[in-house]
Amino acid sequence: MSDDAETATVEFSDEAKDLGDKISDLTLKQAKELSDYLKDVHGIEPAAGGGVVMAAGGGAGGEAEAEVQTEFDVVLTGFGDKKLNVVKVTKNLTGLSLMEAKKLVEGVPATIKEKVDKEEGEKLKGELEEAGGSVELK
Repeated sequence: MSDDAETATVEFSDEAKDLGDKISDLTLKQAKELSDYLKDVHGIEPAAGGGVVMAAGGGAGGEAEAEVQTEFDVVLTGFGDKKLNVVKVTKNLTGLSLMEAKKLVEGVPATIKEKVDKEEGEKLKGELEEAGGSVELK
């Protein structure tokens, strides 16, 4: 029976093993940095589950940590019938000129702020929604 088990074993190259071991040993911060690097430099984005970079390594706590998003992008998805109000709030939140803010709002979906913590993201979302905009935190 051991012969059958041995023939079914997949062989991995030393390079693949080394890379896999390095990835599984990453901290959450290092994994996020790797994810950002792959996205920004190589245009590679993780699958919808986001589990490509974070391999299960070490126990159940690792998986729970991988699911916690710490940085969010505030994305304006619409401005409804109160475009002027949304433009004014966008101008104040971003520091853009009135014309730049208008162009940003008219180009929805538009990222208003990138990589903010959840608290700041919720605050910005609330301000934009109060002005009449539709917002998502991504």
